[in-house]
Amino acid sequence: MKYKRENEFIEFKESLSQLSRGLESITAMLNKHGNGVVLFGVKDDGSILGVNIGNKTLKDISDAVAQKIKPIVIPIITEEEYDGKVVIKLECSGYNKPYSADGKYLIRSGNENKKIDPEVMRQLLFSNSIETMTNIESYDQELSFTQLKQLYISRGLPINDNMFNKNNGLYTKDGKYNILASILADNNNCSIKVVKFDGIDKSNMISRNEFGYKCLIIAMENALEYTQSMNETKVVISDKSVREEVHLFDSSSLREAWNNACLHTRWDRMVPPSIYIFSNRIEIISTGGLPIDYSVDDFYQGISNPINKQLQKIMGQLGLVEQTGHGVPEIVKHYGKEAFEITDNHIKVTLKFPYNIKVGESDYSSLNPSQTKVLKAITNEPTITTNGLVDVVGLKTSRIAEIIKELKELKRIERVGSNKTGYWKVNK
Repeated sequence: MKYKRENEFIEFKESLSQLSRGLESITAMLNKHGNGVVLFGVKDDGSILGVNIGNKTLKDISDAVAQKIKPIVIPIITEEEYDGKVVIKLECSGYNKPYSADGKYLIRSGNENKKIDPEVMRQLLFSNSIETMTNIESYDQELSFTQLKQLYISRGLPINDNMFNKNNGLYTKDGKYNILASILADNNNCSIKVVKFDGIDKSNMISRNEFGYKCLIIAMENALEYTQSMNETKVVISDKSVREEVHLFDSSSLREAWNNACLHTRWDRMVPPSIYIFSNRIEIISTGGLPIDYSVDDFYQGISNPINKQLQKIMGQLGLVEQTGHGVPEIVKHYGKEAFEITDNHIKVTLKFPYNIKVGESDYSSLNPSQTKVLKAITNEPTITTNGLVDVVGLKTSRIAEIIKELKELKRIERVGSNKTGYWKVNK
């Protein structure tokens, strides 16, 4: 008989003389996946050699695990017999990362154990925390959550004003507002950007729209609605004279990619996710990469492992995300695995268009100078307020109101959402 080959979850050792090396492999697998198995009495190619078992063999292994592996893990040690040969199976699991064996910190990569560099160590410590974004204190402690509460009410969800902040994990252990509270507050320094470029690269930026400085949930919905509004439909006639409507992009894939980007971003770094729109594609970029104990295979299979679990809970209650893990498979179904670019520092999702578009500016030829100034200001900043237009355009509030009414009547702009938290949609 032969075992299958070694991988990130299993290691073979020919004899118990390699016990120390086996314990190193256990800690490397614990640091990567939270569990691992070492089989003693098995050659590298998986064939069975067997080991000799004495009265104290299993106890000696258990004592070695207790003495050498830190933090302490409780091993499962069993004997397995194949054709008269005994194999010892050592299995451990635990999530108090990072683990060490004789003071060595290693991590599993394929069927090898590698030394942990400082950045990986930092990520292990991060993944071991209860939730870093809920443990780190917000710089601003003067926060309010009217917008978030209104979202709950609008979804028909009951709220308890006295317990709302605590129930949603907005406090640190010391009772201070945390980073999660900061990004969900009515006013903050978090700004999501949707940037348009003329062409297939970043050499010619057309507009840079910001949705932010408000509750993250509202900002991310505004950014998504704004991007979704670009989803035009083109009629294509095939060689067989079959008429087919082709969408610029799959709306559900965009929604899943964007919600996942907002959910999995490393908010402790305060670098919000962004959307870049080109003539041939949309790119959604989030910072942080995959969790250290989360493999690429896990990712593509849709196994849920969010960095920000409390944020996932809130987004789930508001109906923005599900825990079924169908988001990534949904994107793969429409765009393939090549839609994803995954590094240690970011995840980029690219939704390619079936045809190129012109992402150019609006046509101002039919407008008077004042209307043109206002429309350009709104195009550059869809969330701009009337007071903001007064500052940018240099006209009085009453005149700004008149121009906005005129642009609405001309169907050049329309309001999406409320006056306070919505944005302007510009029609070309």
